[in-house]
Amino acid sequence: MDDGLQKLEMFYEGKAKKLYSTPDPDLVIAHFKDDATAFNAKKRGTIEDKGVINNRMSELFFGILEKAGVKTHFVRRLNDRDMLCKRLEIVPVETVVRNIVAGSMAKRLGREEGEELKWPIVEYYYKSDPLDDPLIYAEHALLFGWATEAELRTIHELALKVNEVLRRFLDERGVILVDFKLEFGRHKGEILLGDEICPDTCRFWDKATRTKLDKDRFRRDLGDVEGAYQEMLRRVEG
Repeated sequence: MDDGLQKLEMFYEGKAKKLYSTPDPDLVIAHFKDDATAFNAKKRGTIEDKGVINNRMSELFFGILEKAGVKTHFVRRLNDRDMLCKRLEIVPVETVVRNIVAGSMAKRLGREEGEELKWPIVEYYYKSDPLDDPLIYAEHALLFGWATEAELRTIHELALKVNEVLRRFLDERGVILVDFKLEFGRHKGEILLGDEICPDTCRFWDKATRTKLDKDRFRRDLGDVEGAYQEMLRRVEG
């Protein structure tokens, strides 16, 4: 599937991906790594073929969302580990949608993990590794110029739309979409969904057993991390 598009200089390396410029200033290549981190990179490891699985799963999810009217940065998958994307100016506000209490929400509010929420809740976090991505109000993003009121409104609406589409899709495949993180960016004056959608950025539980099929298996030393990622890809592809 690689069409020979040339990778130029690497201009960004994150925990899970490297970004390369291309001869087209409007396009970048995202390279998916097998590196695994948790607790803001305080825990590190490797998950075999994670990059391959996350690249393929993100392609599938972006395709489903595009068909549902959610515009994304996805252009096409080039090969096992590389994805061609539109270049975004990332809004430094991570958006988290929660359907069930888990992770930091359970700890922060003293709620039992697994408690179902009466409706999905959208949370915002300031994208800053040195500060451990603190929880913020939408007003912070406005005050500090990270996003405009119109952009935040769009991000909120798109986050709930992504939740609606993926929740239904996964439910049909025996998977509960517990919560997930999204990143958005500006492209030619428009807000697009960026980053990736995969077991690194989402909590997936088996509907029947509530077995975790995501990066929590790595975070919590639950074992069979690779198996969980492979199982999620099998269900999404199936």
